Amino acid sequence: MNKVVELRPKSIPARVREAHRQRTLVRVWRDKLEPGSFTGYVAAVGKERFLLWVLGDYIGFDGWFVLRYRDVSQLETPDQYASFLEQAISRRKLDPQFKLEFPLDDLPTILRAAAELAPVLSIYVDTEAESEVCYIGKLLGFDGDGCNLQEISPHAVWLREESAFGWDEISAISVLEPYAIALAEVAGCAPALEASVNEPGRQH
Repeated sequence: MNKVVELRPKSIPARVREAHRQRTLVRVWRDKLEPGSFTGYVAAVGKERFLLWVLGDYIGFDGWFVLRYRDVSQLETPDQYASFLEQAISRRKLDPQFKLEFPLDDLPTILRAAAELAPVLSIYVDTEAESEVCYIGKLLGFDGDGCNLQEISPHAVWLREESAFGWDEISAISVLEPYAIALAEVAGCAPALEASVNEPGRQH
């Protein structure tokens, strides 16, 4: 008698890596953190996180997002609207990055790499509310338990004190988001710090 072997469904990390190899347009949900989803191309993969080139609803580049595999509740490969979206990407002459040399080993390395790509970055925190909270600003440095940021408020005003974020509360990091870049352009150069209060400022 032939033995029937039940095939287990592939894990989220395995499917993300496969999408990276095949350059597949994917849709990612993280239901425990936010109600929406991401559409984009997997540009780099690491042990615990992956880098996503994100396509916005307006059919334009919406930034690079570093996401954790463990937060992914659903992964659609390919995105059900991939045929339309890929034609729109081509017509709009967008340039998706399918493979990017971006370090994903640990959060300090990720943040340093992100800070080299743009003057500000976005840190998403999952410990303060029912859904993620976003803080935008300039990376200042690190301490043993996390990183420090000089933030920009939603009014495009630089805060004059640094904010601290622990490694265990950071759920995602993004860079080159159009909203964050617009804030930095309007805010101008960051002023000197007045004091360090080591707590987050204004969420976005």
